[in-house]
Amino acid sequence: MLIDSHCHLDRLKAAPDTASLHTIMDNAKAQGVDYLLCVNVRQQGFEAMRDKVAAFNNVFLSSGVHPLDVQEGLIIEDIKRFATDPRVVAIGETGLDYFYSNDTKTLQQQCFEQQIALAVEVSKPLIVHTRDAREDTINMLKAGNADKVGGVLHCFTENWEMAKAAIDLGFYISVSGIVTFKNAGELRSVIRQVPKDRLLVETDSPYLAPVPHRGQENQPAYVRDVAEFVAELRGEKFDELAQYTTDNFFNLFKDAAKLIGR
Repeated sequence: MLIDSHCHLDRLKAAPDTASLHTIMDNAKAQGVDYLLCVNVRQQGFEAMRDKVAAFNNVFLSSGVHPLDVQEGLIIEDIKRFATDPRVVAIGETGLDYFYSNDTKTLQQQCFEQQIALAVEVSKPLIVHTRDAREDTINMLKAGNADKVGGVLHCFTENWEMAKAAIDLGFYISVSGIVTFKNAGELRSVIRQVPKDRLLVETDSPYLAPVPHRGQENQPAYVRDVAEFVAELRGEKFDELAQYTTDNFFNLFKDAAKLIGR
C-alpha cells in the first residue's frame, strides 16, 4: 500500500469532472495507491474541493490557506468551520514562501500564526509549505506550540539543519518528485538522513511530476515513482518503504486512521 500524502485533485486539468477523476483514481489504485490527502490552499476553494472528491471514500481533506494565496482579512473562522468536516484531518496548507512572494512577508506571517493557533485549538496536525524562510518557519512553529499537534513539512527542499529542527518538534518530512530531478543532489542527501519513522511520500500533483514523467501533469499514481526512487536512494526495499510511510501517515493524521478504523 502507498499513500499520496499531499495532492490537489481539484486542480488537475486532466480531471475537470467526477467521471475523469474516476480515471485518475483508478490509475492510482493500479499503482498501489490506496489513500490520498487532498490539500486545500484557498479560503474560497474548500467547498468546491470537498464536493469534487465527495464520491471517493479513500480521500482525506485539509482546511487552510497557502502562503501564496493569503489575502488581507483572513477569516480564520471559515477555516475552523471547514475543519469540522469529518474528512478534514489537518490544517493547511499554510506556511511561509519568501522565494515567490517576499513582499507579503508580514501578511504571510500573520496568517501562518493564526493557522498554527487553530491547529492547536482543534488538535489537528499542520501541513506546512516553506521556501526560503527556514528560520522564520521553525521559530513560528516553536512560538505557536506546534509541537503539541505536530505536522509535516511538505514537498521538502531545504537543508538537513531545518529538517532536523522540524523533526525535533515532532514534525515529518515529506518528499516529492523533486528528489528525482538532476539538480536535487543536496535534497537527496537530506532524504537519506531522515529517520524511517519521520518520512512521507507525496506527489503535490498536478505539479512537479517525477522522472520519468517530467513535463506531464502530475497525478497521484506517480507517487509510486517517487517511492521507488527514494527506496533505492536509501538502500531499502520498496515494500519496506511503502509500509513505513503508510504507518507514518496514519500515525501523524490520527483522524484519518479513525475514519478507516485503523
